[in-house]
Amino acid sequence: MELKVVRPNMGANCALRLSVIGLIVVGGLAFLATGDSAWSEGGTPVPGQVINGAHRTQDEGQRIYEKANCVGCHKWHGDGGGGYGGAALSLRATQLTRDQIVEVVHCGRPGTGMPHFDREAYKDYRCYSGLTAQDLSRDLPPDAATFLRASEIEKVADYVLNHIKGKGPASYQDCTDFFGEGSRACDVYKNISGRHSQAIGTEDQQ
Repeated sequence: MELKVVRPNMGANCALRLSVIGLIVVGGLAFLATGDSAWSEGGTPVPGQVINGAHRTQDEGQRIYEKANCVGCHKWHGDGGGGYGGAALSLRATQLTRDQIVEVVHCGRPGTGMPHFDREAYKDYRCYSGLTAQDLSRDLPPDAATFLRASEIEKVADYVLNHIKGKGPASYQDCTDFFGEGSRACDVYKNISGRHSQAIGTEDQQ
């Protein structure tokens, strides 16, 4: 009996492997093009990502401002408005000094919805000349959802001072600085000039 050795078609196998690799690469590129989208399922722009192909240069303090969800109450523009804890202070109009901003972020604001972002506030970290949790009782600020390190709090304070405090009404340039050039979130600011943003009311969805 004559035995025949059947050799695999190496050329076909190589072609198949190359086809599979090609599909993976193409799929990966497609994911990068869409997975880094700056829009959530509800159409809300997500800061810090790619918007219409434009990358935003992000300030480190801004990154922390977003990480700590300061935008939840103070909004991206810092002008405040309705939020999870009620009407938030306008950081654009605030008269607080840098040291006071740092303390407020560390310790929150007693009797309000402004949380403390320092895990050790009213414990190892002295707040407002030594107030304790017992002193404040029901007025003790709530815990933040995300605690920050002291260095991060310093950077947030610098971000507020350099980009928000005393800067007047939010503008189209402010919006594109935050979200990136080409963001649809900023379209509403294009035709607004010299007025306190009528767009501010639309920012509750940001």
